[in-house]
Amino acid sequence: MAVDLFAGVPVEDYTAALSWYERLFGAPPAFLPNDTEAVWELGEHRYVYIEQRPGRAGNALHTLFVDDLDARVAGITARGLRPVDRETYANGVRKVTYEDRDGNQIGFGGGPEDG
Repeated sequence: MAVDLFAGVPVEDYTAALSWYERLFGAPPAFLPNDTEAVWELGEHRYVYIEQRPGRAGNALHTLFVDDLDARVAGITARGLRPVDRETYANGVRKVTYEDRDGNQIGFGGGPEDG
């Protein structure tokens, strides 16, 4: 069974959110279905989208597990965004969380640090 994942992020101000998410993901959207939605393809059949939905903004919680967490965080930092939280779990797995202006949280997880 084929499955495509579309993870939604409701936002208050589409224009401001579009700019923020372009910096977070390091690229413009893969496509724009309409004037209040933008979609990024993060991997084959894996998408994150923002949608202007003022009454629902600020409630998204998503975590993306990536191969090289340190490189990902360095790239996001170079684009001017700072994480709101960093965690390391007992098994060494790490998570770095970013929060948009509405309070939506996008975390990036990665394996234990080499060392």
